[in-house]
Amino acid sequence: MEIIVIGLNHRTAPIEIRERLSFQEETIENTLREASALSSVKENMILSTCNRVEIYAAVRNTEKATFELKNFLSQHHHVPLKEFERCLYAHVGEDAVRHIFRVASSLDSMVVGEPQVSGQIKSAYEMATQASTSGFILHRLLHRAFHVAKRVRTETQISNSAVSVSSVAVDLAKTIFETLQGRTVLLIGAGEMCELAAQHLISGGVEKVLVTNRTYERAVTFAQSFKGEPIRFDEMDRGLKRADIVISATDSREYLLRHGPVAKVMKERKQKPIFFIDIADPRDIDPTVGDIENVYLYNIDDLQKVATDNIRDREKEAQRAEEMVQDEVIKFVRWYRSLDRTPTIIALRKKFEEIRKKELDKTLALHPDLSEKEKKSLEALTSSIINKILHDPLTLLKKGQEETLTDLYVDALQTLFQLQAPEPTETEESSEETAGGVNERIGSNELS
Repeated sequence: MEIIVIGLNHRTAPIEIRERLSFQEETIENTLREASALSSVKENMILSTCNRVEIYAAVRNTEKATFELKNFLSQHHHVPLKEFERCLYAHVGEDAVRHIFRVASSLDSMVVGEPQVSGQIKSAYEMATQASTSGFILHRLLHRAFHVAKRVRTETQISNSAVSVSSVAVDLAKTIFETLQGRTVLLIGAGEMCELAAQHLISGGVEKVLVTNRTYERAVTFAQSFKGEPIRFDEMDRGLKRADIVISATDSREYLLRHGPVAKVMKERKQKPIFFIDIADPRDIDPTVGDIENVYLYNIDDLQKVATDNIRDREKEAQRAEEMVQDEVIKFVRWYRSLDRTPTIIALRKKFEEIRKKELDKTLALHPDLSEKEKKSLEALTSSIINKILHDPLTLLKKGQEETLTDLYVDALQTLFQLQAPEPTETEESSEETAGGVNERIGSNELS
């Protein structure tokens, strides 16, 4: 069997294509079973998010499976293959393992280091487990992917720095106030930018949301979405007196907040600190407001600069993460390729042992007068001869580094000795010992 990935993502396909090919969570179990019914597919799981649609599979024939899975996507969604085939990628073997490890580690995400994808993969794997479409290979592969993601998350700083304007604003607010718990935010404007920034602040712990807008009815509606309080535009000072954080994003052509009025508000607040986030273009807040004591003013350029610097930091950490992924890919592929050898080694040992035992039994039957000590000596002698005969070929198979050459050895042994090598299964816990330890343990954690 071989591991393959068939899919598309935000880099290869526009959202219109991704939407048409996405899978619904409520019907995913039936979909997984439909994919498993394909003649070339033995195991499969489906990862479907807003940014990617991918099928991970263990297959019997990569060329046939690629053809079948592409057509499966087309037929399941009733979308002609010609409309999206150019957007598809197909990864096989080591490339497939590397891709899955990179996705799990958020190295293939739109925003490198974002944490959501790890949870999305875990959910997809759980659904495949519930549908009984993931087996021995995918179980090991996905558990290893989770291990790699954890390594990247804990051993690098890839997820530690904010890379969006809104998340940078939250981080800056935390440096000013230490904690956002119990804080109040005033939104000036009721557009998408204000909404996004407010969502980040609320998730960071902000307790109260005040909303003001030129159109009061719009402020009321917008405030309801945050369980907040609307304030009339001509009463903005009342909101300023109560707010710890002010986010302004309107389409005003002139400053809405100027030095004098804000200084007056600060005096009435007894110099209690206030954090202004001006994400309007052109700006809503006079830059001189930032000169007032205990006023912290950042505009969209300031926030974008921090975000850009953080992106550069993430890119540096991503290089370290890529090295970790490659190291883990090598380890997994080495284990995976050993599965081709293990059944052959087991079958070869079994065949030689059966021959040894049969011939020994014949000899013992011809000499019934042998003592128990003599019988044990013959048993030890014949076992030693078999072990010495098998030592060199089995050592070559176990340590074989050249994949193509090792495959030739496996084929030759199976042909020469007419071996029927069993497929590895999840319950073959003793196969490692039976095969003389060919299935190596990877790092400090065994693949499990």
